[in-house]
Amino acid sequence: MNERIPMPIPFGWFQVAYSHELGVAESKPLRYFDTDLVMFRTEAGEIKVLDAYCPHMGAHLGYGIRDQSGGGSEVKGDSIVCPFHGWAYNGAGQCTDVPYANNPPPKVARGEQVIRPWRVRELNQCIFVWYHPEDIEPTFEPDTVPEAAADNEAWGSLKIFEWDIGTHMQEIGENAVDPAHFLYVHGTQNIPTPEIMQFDGVRRSGRLVSNMKTPRGEIQGIIDNASAGPGQATVRFSGICDTVLMANLTPVDREHSKAFYAFIQKKVDGEEPVGGVADAIVADIRKQMEEDRIIWAHKRYYARPMLCDNDGPFAKFRKWYGQFYAEPFEA
Repeated sequence: MNERIPMPIPFGWFQVAYSHELGVAESKPLRYFDTDLVMFRTEAGEIKVLDAYCPHMGAHLGYGIRDQSGGGSEVKGDSIVCPFHGWAYNGAGQCTDVPYANNPPPKVARGEQVIRPWRVRELNQCIFVWYHPEDIEPTFEPDTVPEAAADNEAWGSLKIFEWDIGTHMQEIGENAVDPAHFLYVHGTQNIPTPEIMQFDGVRRSGRLVSNMKTPRGEIQGIIDNASAGPGQATVRFSGICDTVLMANLTPVDREHSKAFYAFIQKKVDGEEPVGGVADAIVADIRKQMEEDRIIWAHKRYYARPMLCDNDGPFAKFRKWYGQFYAEPFEA
């Protein structure tokens, strides 16, 4: 931890990919939580995540050779096959095959776990992994987003954008309780009015209301945001064009985060909205992310900022966020 960003990695459910990015019997490398991982989908279609390195001779399981060159390692049945010597591992971290051994190592023979498995959930067309530095069982579940169901015919397809951000996740999350920055960073017409700011266990919710000028005149725009833990956020925009944004954040390490943004817009007469206000909303949020990135990449975290009366509820947010640190830290 450095002086600019002193926070540890929080625990919770974090998105690591979208469902469509991994086909049946495919694998790919990942790096999150300051850890190298491998993700694979079994021939039965189940997602599994393991630590990346084969315990035999240390090969990375996420990089294939020969027919698999340029992709991940081979997947057979419910196991991923090491490209170095052909050892195979299932999603529980057990070695299921040592193809050339007459007498496999004792742990393999006993069916013991020999490589760390990670807990996985696949929902909202996303793949989530549970991270906790002490590897405890999940203490809550990620939220289902009905609009993101693959079979929800009332809503359109995912419009996906991703950013690599040079700061800690908490710094990014604090934007949700900082209405004043919309005027000064993003040039909005006014400072949005916070109507709701609630902190309830591992979940947080809020509502911002802002008057916006459009070709149809001034319209009241409503932004409802909700979080389940530090990694999953869902933002619903209404008033102009109904839009849902899954704005999920994942720690790469203590000083770098990945933002997975997927926009879903309500269909009109059975068709996805194209152009006009629908595209303008997406473009505006993308512009705001680029503006925020400049601030986040260069700001320093202050445990005791010098706040004024109309600043957002940063103390409440930090108390809520602090519950997701397993290591002592003044949030």
